[in-house]
Amino acid sequence: MTNIPRHEHPRPQMHRENWINLNGQWQFEIDNGRSGKERGLYKDINLSSSITVPFCPESSLSGVNNKDFMECVWYKRTITVNKNWLSNGRRTLLHIDACDYHTEVWINGVSVGTHIGGYSSFSFDITEKLNEGVNQITVCATDLLRTSDQPGGKQCKGYFSKGCSYTRTTGIWQTVWLENVASSNIASFKCTPDINTSSIYFDVLCRNANCMEVKATAYFQGKETGSCIATIEGKHARFNMELDELHLWSCETPNLYDLVLELGDDKVASYFGMRNTYYHANKFYLNNKVVYQRLILDQGFYPDGIYTAPSDQELLNDIKRSMDMGFNGARLHQKVFEPRFLYHCDVLGYLVWEEHANWGLDISKDKAWESFIPEWLEILERDYNHPSIIGWCPFNETQKDQNINIIKYVADMTRAFDSTRPVIDTSGWVHVDGASDLRDKHDYDQNPLTFKERYDAIDQQKKNYDGYVDENCAPVFISEYGGIWWSETDTSGWGYGQRPNSLDEVIERYRGLTEVLLNNPNLGAFCYTQLTDVEQEQNGLYTYDRKPKMDPAIIRAINSQKAAVEE
Repeated sequence: MTNIPRHEHPRPQMHRENWINLNGQWQFEIDNGRSGKERGLYKDINLSSSITVPFCPESSLSGVNNKDFMECVWYKRTITVNKNWLSNGRRTLLHIDACDYHTEVWINGVSVGTHIGGYSSFSFDITEKLNEGVNQITVCATDLLRTSDQPGGKQCKGYFSKGCSYTRTTGIWQTVWLENVASSNIASFKCTPDINTSSIYFDVLCRNANCMEVKATAYFQGKETGSCIATIEGKHARFNMELDELHLWSCETPNLYDLVLELGDDKVASYFGMRNTYYHANKFYLNNKVVYQRLILDQGFYPDGIYTAPSDQELLNDIKRSMDMGFNGARLHQKVFEPRFLYHCDVLGYLVWEEHANWGLDISKDKAWESFIPEWLEILERDYNHPSIIGWCPFNETQKDQNINIIKYVADMTRAFDSTRPVIDTSGWVHVDGASDLRDKHDYDQNPLTFKERYDAIDQQKKNYDGYVDENCAPVFISEYGGIWWSETDTSGWGYGQRPNSLDEVIERYRGLTEVLLNNPNLGAFCYTQLTDVEQEQNGLYTYDRKPKMDPAIIRAINSQKAAVEE
């Protein structure tokens, strides 16, 4: 199986034994005229080319390497289904973990469903359309980025990448896979830890299982530490499981419990972490202890895979590169990262803020509601159980003339779905009064002296900047700063401020700006821009091909200084 690209199971929090990875060679065709349906491409017709899934056609790893706009693309391949997958009422699910943007799927020429959104995972029950033996899957993705009717993140609306907008991603860009499940099965679950009572609350969503029983068993390092059986009422089983032993998840000790959920013949392997997280005044707390967030901005772009890491190891390596420089987490910026990345964050004790890719969507339009809210809810539902996620941020840098109602509604909806994590309504520019738990700011001042003067003026009781006074004393988070423009070999790129004259000047500027934030007793978190260069944007601490621009130990020593709030 290792000859299949990105062959690992894509969702470690919902692992079953009966699954097939469908990555690899598919038929492929670009359909810029969007005439494929009329031409019957969903039928038993060969497509004109081929592609390596899960890499987008803009990437070199896909084998297509087409950098132009592609308004519609088609995929096709055959699968073989054995009799066991079709017997005893078992169900077969087709999962597509991300496909940008509007997706329709056919099995043997019959449509089985559509999905809107380029960043959330989705699936279809394709059982009724399958035959024993060979079957054909066809996928069509329509991607109208230039309409401003869909979130596109940092995908460039011009032909050439420019500034902080980069190469686009069209169609499938995460793993496609089949899963075979029992007739009565677990669709998803939500688990909420309570470290004060050494217990964890479960809400398990089930299919075709009313009045049946769900069993949950927790293990720590192979030892059973808790078990509970609950009856399903309608579609849900809700219960609280007490743990015999409490092992907290933290940056220093990222303890994880193994979890097994059982419903009749259905068995799901998963895991969870026990921790709490909240802000109070100017401090961030993890497990009731102050933790200064030393974060890096991570945009998740790769030279050969664009949105898709070439391997699971490279997902892990990016986290390790950040930690090597003394960062304890990241702001995942304008892209929803795949579950395997979040899994590695969970294992390593790496803190992350999750953000949707709202750029490209004009939220002054009425259509923005239907283009954004359903997908954001899918993202919340999929990623809720990751202990590494310590905050949600649905929007980034929205404008004053856009619809504030959608921003406030989405922030309130996010809090209603998850009361355990803080929410930033819209990062950086214009907050909506009463919508955000934090007041965060993007500040690319390159002068440590003026940078310090500005934040020395923040009063601990009332956070005052840009003319706004927060009577509730919400903490201030400098969620973008720095962005120091530097390349040893290229002076034609782009970054923030005046380009330094030497690497030594880069380091001293980084030191000056970062120490301003660390030494300010009214600031509890920072996020430096950014982990790596991305195409023409050359303000990373690593180059685009992941080479460090300076000795990581130098940045680590600066970041590791004790912050004022840690005194």
